[in-house]
Amino acid sequence: MAERDGSAARLHAMEEALERIGTSRDERETCRELAGFLVRTLCDAAAVDVIGRGGRSERAATAGATALLEGPAADSAPAVRALDRDRPSQVWTGNSAQGSVHFVSFPLVGRDEIYGRLIAARPRTGFDDHETATMHFAARLAALHIGLARRLAAAEKTALDLQRTLVAEPGRPHPNLEIASRYLPAGSRALVGGDWFETVRLHFGRTLLVVGDVMGHGLDAAVDMNAYRSVLREVAATDLAPHRVLRQLDALSAADETRRPATCLLVRIDPARGMAVYASAGHLPPAVFTRDGPGELLEVPVGPPLGTGVGGYEALARPITAEQTLLLYTDGLVERRGEDIDTSLARLAALRPATTGPLTDVVDAVCGALDAAHAEDDVAILAARLRLRAPNHDADAGNGTGTGTRTASAAY
Repeated sequence: MAERDGSAARLHAMEEALERIGTSRDERETCRELAGFLVRTLCDAAAVDVIGRGGRSERAATAGATALLEGPAADSAPAVRALDRDRPSQVWTGNSAQGSVHFVSFPLVGRDEIYGRLIAARPRTGFDDHETATMHFAARLAALHIGLARRLAAAEKTALDLQRTLVAEPGRPHPNLEIASRYLPAGSRALVGGDWFETVRLHFGRTLLVVGDVMGHGLDAAVDMNAYRSVLREVAATDLAPHRVLRQLDALSAADETRRPATCLLVRIDPARGMAVYASAGHLPPAVFTRDGPGELLEVPVGPPLGTGVGGYEALARPITAEQTLLLYTDGLVERRGEDIDTSLARLAALRPATTGPLTDVVDAVCGALDAAHAEDDVAILAARLRLRAPNHDADAGNGTGTGTRTASAAY
């Protein structure tokens, strides 16, 4: 009868452990859940130590009467109760101010790797076989979640490092154009997205500005972002008009069934003619700020996202002057949970950043006003402003390095 009662209690405790341990991807939270579960069901005090960087052990969580864990003198050397993949579970008894204290310790083992150790304590009475088996189950469960959290964190770090490397160094524009950029990931524990920006030098002093956002998050999104960026450079080098560049990108991306769709906004700026040509593949409109008054959202014709194979992109040509600051961005800058996108965009357009100082100040002002550092999604921003220069016809040789007046026409 006692055996059946013990088995039933053990099964109930294991079911509770499955519900209570590993509710998040946070390693420390899993440790706290493990310690809390044991104190509620099996022991008076529990502690969880994890092995961190450099192989150093540190205490990640405690629960219950933690004084039981501090400084009791062991009556004898710990005895091995069982082995878990060659890692010993141990039991021992110690004396403290509260009297005799019984201890049990289990390794946190998963995938042939030890992540730390669980220690549980209870005064007066030791732990029976059912109780130690339940604690062993809980320790193994926590170890599985800790291992998963560490693998996900490593994948996120890889994706974030990749994305930061890629977006940190956009191509150099022509000297007649000043740019400033910013990339802000959505928190250290968020899955990195596929936000990116780029600048491509074209012939006759023109520069193509690009901002895009691959749908989804994680390493796959970062890899697809790199693929879009690489193809964009190749297609843009042919000097096609922006809407034709989008057509090529869409067709090439649709041919790859593994490629995720992406939004993209292109702006080809021709400082010599004071003209900017825009084309959008499902992206939010660019904003233009001047020295006086609020910003303006340009009504660029919006085609379908890249990778759908639908095509149907159009271009918008608008004059641009040295008095204007152009802002391209991804949706993380403006979108807020539960808020209509028109409201979000209106907030951006209502800003009045000072546009006479360094261009980085404009980016700082926009990010600060919209609290971009706490955005729910990644944020990529690319700002541009004409930098007037004296004409240099000798350098205008069509090799992509000239900054003077164009000597040949290009179709828009």
